[in-house]
Amino acid sequence: METVKTYEKVNYDQHHVSFGISKMEAIYTKRNGKVDVPHRHNYYTVLIINKAKGLHKIDFNTYELSENQIFFVAPGQVHQVMETEMSSGFAMTFSNQFLVENSIRLSFIDSLNLFNNYGQSPPLTPSPAQFETIAHFLNEIYKLFHSDRNMKFLSIGAFLKLLLIECNNICSINPIESDVDNSGDNLIRSFKKEVEHHYKKEHTTTFYANTLFISPDHLNRTVKAKIGKTAKDYIQARLITEAKRLLYFTDLTHKEIAYELGFNEPANFSAFFKKHTKVSPTHFKNNEIKS
Repeated sequence: METVKTYEKVNYDQHHVSFGISKMEAIYTKRNGKVDVPHRHNYYTVLIINKAKGLHKIDFNTYELSENQIFFVAPGQVHQVMETEMSSGFAMTFSNQFLVENSIRLSFIDSLNLFNNYGQSPPLTPSPAQFETIAHFLNEIYKLFHSDRNMKFLSIGAFLKLLLIECNNICSINPIESDVDNSGDNLIRSFKKEVEHHYKKEHTTTFYANTLFISPDHLNRTVKAKIGKTAKDYIQARLITEAKRLLYFTDLTHKEIAYELGFNEPANFSAFFKKHTKVSPTHFKNNEIKS
């Protein structure tokens, strides 16, 4: 059985390090221009691209690399950067440990419309003026990271928060309002947690609404307002993402995958997969292996 490569630590050599930032040029040189295999991280990744050529695949969705782009990759997402020449930009990584240690609440990250765990994860494309503001925060972070200043990680945390707020305000359905509808953020966090625990067996909005002691209508309205899709859409996106991962990274049969994901009949799984991806499971697997 083939398994997906997973990076557990932000820094392989120094396990206590929970934040990192590198120039994409340096990463390209270190790898001698070779493309890494599809992999996942157990931490957050932000790619800030000044200029690049090639493709970036995130959970089997492909995006073209160009200029002034920002990609957000959540923990657990499978991704692969395929450059056709050396890129210019930065790769920034940080873990939940870094957030906690530097006074950034985990609920803050959950409130952002940036790290979309499932479904489409297109790059943010700021205007030149917006990108300049983001680049300023980024350059300060890079200088701090390579300095010996006192409390440098607290300073990095402050600039990181400013950078993420700026990005969120560019793309947000609902920009961050720190004191408004905090209960909605808590509900989204609880909903996502329940989906992660039960999505292989429970596929209905009603199940999750009952688990959270609210009505399905209230759950749908809150999820739609916060992340731009219904609760049902989110659950189905999680199922499709896992189905793609199992098809690509394991030798399980379609029948085994169907039962693994809670479908009573393999035919129902195949119909569900084709409805949401426009291709059959077999066609998807064959195409991905060839690409």
